[in-house]
Amino acid sequence: MNTKYEKAIFRVVFIYFLLQALPLDWKFYSYLFSVNWLHLQYQDIFNLAHYTTRFSMGEVGYGDWGILLLIAVVGGIIWKTNIDDKLYYWLRVILRYRLALALLAYGFIKFFPLLAPYPSISLLNTPYGHFNRWKLFSLSLGIVPSYELFLGLVEIVIALLLINRRTASIGAFIFLIFCGNIFMSNLAYEGGDQVYSLLLITFALVIFSADLVRIVRLLILRLPTAPPSFQPLYRNKGIRYVLKSLFILLFVVIYGFKAGSGSSQYPVKKGLPAVAGLYNVSVFKVNNDTIAYSVTDSLRWQNVVFEEWNTLSIRSNRPVSIDSNNQHVLFSEGSKRLYELEGANWRHYYSYTVDSVNRLLLLKNRNPHDSSETWVLRYNRPDWKHIVLSGVTPQKDSIYVVLERLSKKYLLEEAAKGRDKKLRL
Repeated sequence: MNTKYEKAIFRVVFIYFLLQALPLDWKFYSYLFSVNWLHLQYQDIFNLAHYTTRFSMGEVGYGDWGILLLIAVVGGIIWKTNIDDKLYYWLRVILRYRLALALLAYGFIKFFPLLAPYPSISLLNTPYGHFNRWKLFSLSLGIVPSYELFLGLVEIVIALLLINRRTASIGAFIFLIFCGNIFMSNLAYEGGDQVYSLLLITFALVIFSADLVRIVRLLILRLPTAPPSFQPLYRNKGIRYVLKSLFILLFVVIYGFKAGSGSSQYPVKKGLPAVAGLYNVSVFKVNNDTIAYSVTDSLRWQNVVFEEWNTLSIRSNRPVSIDSNNQHVLFSEGSKRLYELEGANWRHYYSYTVDSVNRLLLLKNRNPHDSSETWVLRYNRPDWKHIVLSGVTPQKDSIYVVLERLSKKYLLEEAAKGRDKKLRL
């Protein structure tokens, strides 16, 4: 950086990436101080690590980059002090750890398949064409947990390479190939991380740029290549080791342990015991009038699914206001975990609480668009195969429903059983 032109560009680049990498947004600190550090969950660490600076309450966008770039240009004009290789070195250090943090945040929730869990019973009973692109991608990843584990392991290894100065360029190079595929997947499947993944790619480019010229000279041009001449000098190496150890302790050891012992994106509260499964609606009465089975009637239920947790989903021809959220924000509170209904428009999802004394189910629509819809239903289980529900609809009509359990086999599970058995010719 000898010319005034190069120095001016570096000032802008330095300020811009510093603003991108460091948490300077008040919303970040608002979330930081809301975390219960005495009962820390992996979702808390993930959301903090995943956060990026934004100037609105909505999703992060390229417009935020433009504002940061404008601030960097103004800062570069005001900045009159000299610059040297130390600033470039420390910029790479900040970006190395910021990128490693992002990879660890995603790596562990993939290594312990939490990001894309195995499909629920309701999702297995939703036709393929009723998912949006993002949900199809997530479900395709969730049905192969071993592949999701492998992707997480790759990200963890790259993160460990990045926090070591000698292997940082190797980690950045591998990441550029790895995350390039992630970025294209987000574009193709309309994922919510396309801006974030491209931001991480720019971080890796800056990290890799330190050795790019030498690699080109050595491997492509086959010319003599000197090692980097700049060597950092630390006045107190103890502080450096303490900070690195704290980073590894929090984001590798503690976060890895929390993720390994955590639950997936489905609610954690248990539902009625021994009822999980798909049920046919054999009898359906409204105001004592029996409504025959119909795929076109908006009132008549076609089938019902009880999950292992306290979710009940109903298939009817009543339109569903699709929850199209595709952002990776994880919640430790079970009632806020909406993964099972996000990106699907075939079924109505309800969380329920059980009043075992009065044998009542208190249903609440889980869709944010219909959160005011509630039901109160009395339940009876004459035998293991049948459930009888009766009560009042939100429209104040009486309802009587008989559910009959179906012994349905799922191709995914049958195929998995087949792979576990020896093939015989």
